[in-house]
Amino acid sequence: MPTNADSLPRMFLARQRFPRPRVIDLSQAVKAELEKLFPRGTIQPGAEIGVTVGSRGIAGIAEMTKAAVEFLKSRDARPFVIPAMGSHGGAVAEGQRHLIAHYGVTEQSMGAPIRDQMQTRSLGRTSEGIEVFIAEAAWNSDGIILMNRVKPHTDYKGRIESGLSKICAIGLGKYVGAQEYHSRIFDLGLGAAIEGAARKIVSTGKILGGLAILENAYHETAKVEGVAVDGFFEHEARLLEESRQLMGSLPLKEIDVLLCDRMGKNISGAGLDTNIIGRGVCGYLQGVPWKDWMPSIYRIIVCDLSDESDGNAVGMGLVDFVPERFIKKVNYPITTINAVTACTPHNARSPVVARNDLEALLTAIKTCPRRPGGPLLVHIHDTLELENVCLSEACLPLVQSRTGLQVVSAPEPMRLDANGNLESVFHRQEI
Repeated sequence: MPTNADSLPRMFLARQRFPRPRVIDLSQAVKAELEKLFPRGTIQPGAEIGVTVGSRGIAGIAEMTKAAVEFLKSRDARPFVIPAMGSHGGAVAEGQRHLIAHYGVTEQSMGAPIRDQMQTRSLGRTSEGIEVFIAEAAWNSDGIILMNRVKPHTDYKGRIESGLSKICAIGLGKYVGAQEYHSRIFDLGLGAAIEGAARKIVSTGKILGGLAILENAYHETAKVEGVAVDGFFEHEARLLEESRQLMGSLPLKEIDVLLCDRMGKNISGAGLDTNIIGRGVCGYLQGVPWKDWMPSIYRIIVCDLSDESDGNAVGMGLVDFVPERFIKKVNYPITTINAVTACTPHNARSPVVARNDLEALLTAIKTCPRRPGGPLLVHIHDTLELENVCLSEACLPLVQSRTGLQVVSAPEPMRLDANGNLESVFHRQEI
């Protein structure tokens, strides 16, 4: 394997500009939206009402959950938190409770119980033959408020993708629900299965409404919006279109090597956002984007797995090279459960393992098409944080006159530690 660091391209820092609407006071925004959904007198005193919390790393999720709990208490309700994340956390209650604790959502911090039991009941089948499940904790409550981020899905494209319907169907359906809906990928499609299941759950009257969260490209809350049961699905579809306009993107449409500091379930359901990297979870061709508007990337390197993932490295099958330090963090049973439940077992496959970041970089570059000016290398922290990017010197002529992109520094050698691992610019003070 090649080991000469002197052959690595020099890199420069660039800063991208994206639309940046922001919610300044998250607690106030949540309470204001809930006030619109539930005027005084609409919530019965003593009602047990659950608030969903998923496994994604939503900005400010603890503050928003706490605000929802406080609002319900102000109406003399008895709120509780329900982890809603299908097969994540190893498909066990303790694992799911541990995941949301990473985000600061605990019984102590929320001042409300967490009902993490995995038991479900069947609600029967939809007209398309989908068996629908709901958590017993949700069914035995007086109602559920769905809270989730609305954004483009990593697995499919449709009218409704990732958001309130998904946390309703897969989240409240727990492990058995996630298995059932993902198994319909091959006939109905996952999107249709999720919407069909969510419609049946909503029709029971157990769903009181939703809190949709939109984020901007800076991983900040751009909007919090209450979604009433009446017109629920049409409202969510409109919010999805709005969220598409807020997404970040990579600075180039053709990339030889994409270097990511980290991936993980808190970053994306696929570990890496497929909308950003252009590789689909149901299979991809090297250098061919999943959708026409997505980038074409020849090789992908990921250096680390986020601590919040608790070893779940699902999506590593989308990656070409990782260093040994990544593999040491992988919990294979948990990763396998998630990948197999989603009917995408190849996403639990291990990438090529290099000794360190240097070996991964040099090998990735060596296995790319050669360019006279050197490789087009893009370095990001993760697929959620795309404001600051590092680009190889060969990229400079392609971006230096780009609207919405500012070249911040001159090209300089990549920094490596004594173990041959990258000293990421995103961990240093100059950003």
